[in-house]
Amino acid sequence: MSHLPTQKPAYAPLAILAAVTIAALFIPSLPATINSEGIDTGDTAWMLVASAFVLLMTPGLAYFYGGMVNAKNVISTMLQSFIAMGVVSIVWIVVGYSLAFGEDIGGVIGNPMTHFMFKGVLDGEPVGTIPAVVFAFFQLKFAVITPALVTGSMAERVNFKSYVLFMVLFCIFIYCPLAHMTWGEGGILLNKGILDFAGGTVVHMSAGWAALAGAIYLKRRRSHMSGDFQPPANIPYVLLGTGLLWFGWFGFNAGSALGANMLAASAFATTNTAAAAAGIAWVLFDVARGKKVSALGFSIGVVVGLVAITPAAGFVSIPHSLVIGVVAAVISNVLAHIKTKTALDDTLDVFPCHGVGGMVGMVLTGVFASSAINSAVTEQGLYFGETALFFKHIIALVGVSLFAFVASIVVFKITDLVEPLRVDEKDETMGLDKSQHDESLYYEIGA
Repeated sequence: MSHLPTQKPAYAPLAILAAVTIAALFIPSLPATINSEGIDTGDTAWMLVASAFVLLMTPGLAYFYGGMVNAKNVISTMLQSFIAMGVVSIVWIVVGYSLAFGEDIGGVIGNPMTHFMFKGVLDGEPVGTIPAVVFAFFQLKFAVITPALVTGSMAERVNFKSYVLFMVLFCIFIYCPLAHMTWGEGGILLNKGILDFAGGTVVHMSAGWAALAGAIYLKRRRSHMSGDFQPPANIPYVLLGTGLLWFGWFGFNAGSALGANMLAASAFATTNTAAAAAGIAWVLFDVARGKKVSALGFSIGVVVGLVAITPAAGFVSIPHSLVIGVVAAVISNVLAHIKTKTALDDTLDVFPCHGVGGMVGMVLTGVFASSAINSAVTEQGLYFGETALFFKHIIALVGVSLFAFVASIVVFKITDLVEPLRVDEKDETMGLDKSQHDESLYYEIGA
């Protein structure tokens, strides 16, 4: 087994972690009492399970992305997802949850001191019928997977240390504000009546626009410029990742009902229907264009359907979720095909699939949302003859898109100033598994 030369020691990240650890010893964290009044044990049990489901999505994403890159970049790509579970969890405890769900500041962000170091969460007032701490950790899992989604656009050329810094900045300055605006008490999008059941704007549009910004900022891989096509390393990994994502997405969407109830059951059903419809629509559309049915195509289609139904899951009927899945799959398929004819190097088509899928879902939520499914819908969708909700969603889509894209460019620029975002030509040619981590998918005996 070969070893690369030892890199220059980096003490700053360790110092930051040490400071956070020491601070945790001096911040009062023990509640006076823990109030269980108003908590439903059945709802709490379901939300604990749903939270675990959502966390499983990030390893699923690791396999999904890891199988699609070439063999010398599999470990680095997968680690970019796994490391998010560690980094974002710490950021969320320290300040992320407070920024997303703390006391409102201008409808845009939460007060960072409201729940700094999780102050007042363990003994906080229940959120509906579940403990505040369960809600907080359910929301953490959403924050974990969002920056991990972005990595697919930068795969095979991003500096790992820079990615970790980007992840922290993205969480604080992009994800948390969007979460507050969409779901936080006093959030501007929530107050305007914008519907996002489980993260079409917060997760998928933010990740999609950040992915586009990243692909543009990092520029093209050398293999992309030379036309040197390198096949996916492991299609079975992609299938495994798809299965884990599909499974975990039931927690993502049905869990967003925040209880074991009929709304959760409805969201569960629409989630499965949209995923199935999109997977089939993707491969049938491929066949209609003269291509063969592929495992990769079906897997991508399924994920596009899951993305598109996310904002709509608890607001639309089951038949309408089928329509959402089909429409999203066809649009994403066409755009992914068009992208191949351009110079844009979004390695794993994150923007055409997650970004566009999220936008399609947001628009179609404004078309099919119905108060018959969810009483929180105060304005019917366009399909039912009302226009207000639809146009609100169009305006919000433009606003969220501009914010996510511009803010991402700024975050990438700041990150690049601190630590170069892109690896050098030698490291890119060697592959990120070895150049960044001194590991390899397959080791040569005696090497």
